[in-house]
Amino acid sequence: MKLTEGQPRVSRRDFLQRSALGAAAIVVTPAGCLLNASEAWALDVKGLKPETMKTLIQVARDIYPHDKVADRFYATAMKSYDDAAAKDGAAKAGAEAFVASLDSAAGAGGYLGLGWESQRVAVLRAHESDPMFQAIRGGLVVSLYNNPDVWPIFGYEGESYSKGGYIHRGFDDIDWL
Repeated sequence: MKLTEGQPRVSRRDFLQRSALGAAAIVVTPAGCLLNASEAWALDVKGLKPETMKTLIQVARDIYPHDKVADRFYATAMKSYDDAAAKDGAAKAGAEAFVASLDSAAGAGGYLGLGWESQRVAVLRAHESDPMFQAIRGGLVVSLYNNPDVWPIFGYEGESYSKGGYIHRGFDDIDWL
């Protein structure tokens, strides 16, 4: 098989592993609950369609991709959009319309059907001026990175004021010299 320019090389083994993980990673139950079988977490979806929430979680991962950050943190960060949709019809319509627009731009399989991250990012770049995209991108800065459960993944110990500041807590550790 000849690869076209810009298409990443993936071994057969990697392809099979990724496709199996992607297919079973998130299951939508009839009750409107998203389940990640590999991490055994669940998210009740009350305002949005489960497929819409699943797409928003993938959008969050594509905007701020971190391989070491589990899907449950992205789901928690996106939960506020479901909560808003449950309370406000306009918020629900906005989120559903945004996902429908992404699916339409992505083609036959929709946004989630795009196999490569670079393809999904191209669709997102075309939607950068959309107010919903800007709201998600801006909201993730707070909802994802201000989560104390995520901080250890990045090596951040949290604020230091309550612990006496950084000066006596390793600020001047220069073990690389």
